[in-house]
Parts: sequence; C-alpha cells; structure tokens
Amino acid sequence: MATIVDLRSSGADVATAPSSQSRTRVGVGLVAAVLLVAFNLRIAVTSLGALLDHLGDLGVSPATQGLLTSLPVLCFALVGATAMAVTRRIGVDRGLGLALVVLTAGLVLRVLDGTPALLAGTFVACSGIALANVLIPAIVKEHFPGKVGAMTGAYTAVLSLGSAAGAAVAVPLTTATGSWRLGLGLWAIVALAAALAWAPFARGRSDRRQVPRGASMWRNPTAWAVTLLFGTQSTFAYVMMSWLPSVYADAGFSAEKAGLLLAVSITLGVPLFFLAPSIAGRVRHQGHLIAALTVMSIVGWAGLGLAPASGAWLWAALLGAGGAVFPVVLLCVALRTASSADTAALSTMSQSLGYLIAASGPFLVGMLHHATGGWGVPCALLVGLGVVQIAVGYRAGRPVVIGAQTRLPKQRLSSLPQ
Repeated sequence: MATIVDLRSSGADVATAPSSQSRTRVGVGLVAAVLLVAFNLRIAVTSLGALLDHLGDLGVSPATQGLLTSLPVLCFALVGATAMAVTRRIGVDRGLGLALVVLTAGLVLRVLDGTPALLAGTFVACSGIALANVLIPAIVKEHFPGKVGAMTGAYTAVLSLGSAAGAAVAVPLTTATGSWRLGLGLWAIVALAAALAWAPFARGRSDRRQVPRGASMWRNPTAWAVTLLFGTQSTFAYVMMSWLPSVYADAGFSAEKAGLLLAVSITLGVPLFFLAPSIAGRVRHQGHLIAALTVMSIVGWAGLGLAPASGAWLWAALLGAGGAVFPVVLLCVALRTASSADTAALSTMSQSLGYLIAASGPFLVGMLHHATGGWGVPCALLVGLGVVQIAVGYRAGRPVVIGAQTRLPKQRLSSLPQ
C-alpha cells in the first residue's frame, strides 16, 4: 500500500496555527467551492441536449447531432484516463483548477461560428468535465476525510440539480435572448464562477509536496469490481436518459408527458443522492445497500417491459431511486483506498473504463429495440444487467483497503462522522 505522508502537518507548511474563525471560513468556502464545481459537471452536456432539435432546424446535420450525443461519454472515458498523469505533475488541487479553466474555454469555443467550433468546443468542455469527474472523489478524500459520505452525497445531488438546470433552462434562455449561442454560451459564466471559487484552494500547496504514485489497481479484484459497478450504473443512467421517453411514447404517452416522466425520475432520485452515501459510510459493507437500490432499478425496468402504461409513474420513481447507486460507487472509490493518490488512481480506472462500458449501452438497447420492434427484450437485458450489478456491488462493497487488502475494523467505518 502506498505510504501516506502528510506534509501539511510539518512546521515548514504553517508558521502559526489558524484561528478557529479562519478555519470555519476556509471550511465553508471549501464546501461552497466543491458544490459549485459539482453544479457544473453536467450542464455542458444537458444544455446541448436540450437544444439539439433547435440546432437541427438551423442546419446541423443528423450525423453531427449523433456525434454530439456520444462525444461526452467517450470523452469522459478517454480524457479521464489521463487524470493521474496530470495530478502527478501539478497535484490534485491544481488539477481541478485546470479542469475548470478547460471547461470554461470549451463553453466559449463551442458557440463561435460554425459546426467545427461546436464540435471542438464540446470536446474541450467535456475534457474539462472528464478531468474534474476523476479528481472530485480525491478532493473529497483529502479535504474531508471524516465526512466523505456526507460530502459525496452533497456534491452528487448538486451535480444532479445542475444537470436538470442545464436541460430546463437552455431552451427558455435561448428564447429570451433570441440566440442559441447565448443559450449555450452563458453557462461559461457559471463555470468561470466555479473556477474563481476554487482558485484560492488551488494555490500554494502542490509546489511544496510531491504527489505520490497510487497503488496498483489493474491486478486488484476489488478495483475491478468498483470499475464494473461504475460501468453498470452508468449504463443504467445513460440508457434511461436516452430511451426512457421513447419507451413511454411507444406506450401511448405524449412527448410532453414522456419528458415529464423522465424529469420526475431524475428529480425523485435527488434526495437519495444525499442520503445513500451517508448511510453507506456508516455501515461495514456497502454491498447490501447497493443490492437494495439495484432491486429498485430491476423492478422498474421489468415493469416497463411488462406494463409501461399502467405503472408509468411507479416505474419512473423506482428508476430514479435506483440511480442512487451512483453516489454510493463514488463513495466506494474513497473508502476502498488509503490516500488521495490511491483514490485518484482508482477513480481514473473506474471512470475511464466504466464510461467506455456505458457508451455501448444506449446503442445496444436501440439496436435490440429496432430488431425486435418492442421494448420487452431491451428491458429484459437491463434486468439481467441489474443482477450483474448486485454481484459486483457485493464485491466492491467489501470493507477492504486496496493495496493492503486487509479488512477494515468495523469501528473505522461506523465511527466516520457524517
């Protein structure tokens, strides 16, 4: 296991101990900065998705629209794989600052003239998001070691709210300003605000310490379990966002009501995004909670395959609740590792490979729907995926530390302050 050396406690780092009042201000500012960063981590994706039809009316080809929908997930996978190389050179804190600068630049670039700028800007913006996706769990591990569960729940819930805001506000913003460029480009102001909020915490630390190399993950079965769990839950999420409205539309609902059902599903999941990680941080084995949440997803997809119309609202609610596996798997990334370097290493592995797995999910479901002419077979496939998720969830939730692979004392998890 990687040796943990905390240089912040040495006399070279601090001349005098900060006052209680200053520590409180730094603590509140740090929490606010992390949450503002989280709010930005899906806006670039959902705001663009909300305007795709409008862009089509303006001459953006169907092929380009299709590329714009798949580019974010592929970018999360490929660029996310570079996160460890970045952090070894400039540190986790500065790495997040760099990610926010890249995100802001991409949001500006994509509203410049022409389709090439739209594609390039989307790639740049999603590259910033991909880097931040990987680094946020390490930031939480390092800065909030006693409140990992609570902070994971808070930032994933805020991330979900930001996702909903991007989808809900992009079209009205375009209508109000009379320009799709402003409807997309004004989000750069929100990203810039996050970069400025994080700037004080990205200065003056990384140049005084070397970022250690994380423990080896590629031959570790727990690391692979966490990676597969990230892949399965991401597949559920992207399939739901891509195809749930179509399932309801084919069941006889209007396009407006089908979209409302998706919004309800996302919104109902937000409270559990707060609660699930806090619960998971207090128990010895997270596999039981992962299984309970996954059963909700299984019942939701089974219901959609058998009776999509009669139980529409119930299935939407169950799928939203089942999505709370997302913050739990992010918590597992922190709990299964002993240092922020190890957390960043596992986060890099799980997100890069996990998003690659997820990228194939919507495509496969669409192909099965086209081949069979219905949703029964795709929903059955997703039920089977839920069974797989339960199995890997029990492995990922075992109370071990990657590198040592020694079982944690029960007190270590149960005593975490939330």
